[in-house]
Amino acid sequence: MLPNKLRKGQLPTKICATCGRPFEYRKKWRANWEEVKYCGEKCQRNRNAASAASGGPASAQPL
Repeated sequence: MLPNKLRKGQLPTKICATCGRPFEYRKKWRANWEEVKYCGEKCQRNRNAASAASGGPASAQPL
């Protein structure tokens, strides 16, 4: 759990599992910050498309 008063420069960051961009802690994620994986709803909806495009088993590269 985080302290009540944090300045903007002190907020923890994570890397989005879909787009790979860093995102900062938000007050609405206070209860479950450890479980947050995505920076927003769009990345959460598109999580399967990103994993398939990054070289999953379905996207084999021809030699």
